[in-house]
Amino acid sequence: MTTHPEDKARIARQFIEAIPFSRALQMRLEEIGNGVAVISMPWSDALVGDPRGGVIHGGAVSALMDTCGGAAVMSHPEALAGTATIDLRIDYMRAAAPGERITARAECYHLTRSVAFVRATAWDADEDRPVATATGAFTVARAGAGGTA
Repeated sequence: MTTHPEDKARIARQFIEAIPFSRALQMRLEEIGNGVAVISMPWSDALVGDPRGGVIHGGAVSALMDTCGGAAVMSHPEALAGTATIDLRIDYMRAAAPGERITARAECYHLTRSVAFVRATAWDADEDRPVATATGAFTVARAGAGGTA
């Protein structure tokens, strides 16, 4: 069974919008397709981890990168729609600027029979200086493998 790329994008978009946590963080799907996803999230008082400086909590950045990684896997041409995080390593490079939208871009760069590997970067208005980078492994069911997602 092959899923058309536009259908995969629609499925991924619906999946993200259906996750209450993603909605609570006001995540917005900016781009998706061919194993790549871009998702952004606005700065919010509710997400601040350092009240003195207004810096967004690292857990919110982590959730953004995790969701973006899963969306990248879901949009990969050889993967079926469903996925779950196996492992996610995040390296925080710097604090995000208070008041700035954070954007993550994830790419599913390799698939095995049952695992997808993803790289991601998150940034704020300063696109030349990442806020964080991530590498992750996600479950995957290959198209035509007869498995369920």
